[in-house]
Amino acid sequence: MNSVVHLSSPRFRGPDLKDLVAKTAFGDQEAFSRLYDAVAGPVLGLVRRVLRDPAQSEEVTQEVMFELWRTASRYEPQRGEVLPWVLTMAHRRAVDRVRAAQASADRDQKAAARSHTPAFDEVAEQVEDRLEREQVRRCLEALTELQRESVTLAYYRGYTYPEVAELLGTPLGTVKTRMRDGLIRLRDCLGVGS
Repeated sequence: MNSVVHLSSPRFRGPDLKDLVAKTAFGDQEAFSRLYDAVAGPVLGLVRRVLRDPAQSEEVTQEVMFELWRTASRYEPQRGEVLPWVLTMAHRRAVDRVRAAQASADRDQKAAARSHTPAFDEVAEQVEDRLEREQVRRCLEALTELQRESVTLAYYRGYTYPEVAELLGTPLGTVKTRMRDGLIRLRDCLGVGS
């Protein structure tokens, strides 16, 4: 015997949802409890299909049920059945949650992208520094021995002019002149404006 059972038959319809919504609109807690029992399962099922996260689905279902309690007076029986009305609320709430989560992820991703300097910039900067060092090295090699030693001791080792003169065993005036001439040649070699 193959009989088809219709969920719309009176035997499976359960409580009159329109009546329960009307009573809920007047603050009837017993009516809301029965309404909750009748629609919470389908609401949770729909929300779970949209969100796929059980914990968030339960949270959104509770939000929908709270919204149902608050907005029961807005239900208009002539515009349709209760369950589709409630499921529409649930679907909208679930989609809003998905959109909010996506917007949050997008904001986080943009913030991370703004705070991170791409690695290629670091590489480019390192290459540029190395090229500059090589150019300085070539320009230093073009100086006379006394100029190169004077500039290296003063600018790379931190010695004062009198200390350079003492280290090189050269008169202070000669060291100053060689350094001035050496710095001018470096400036010209490096292409630095005066």
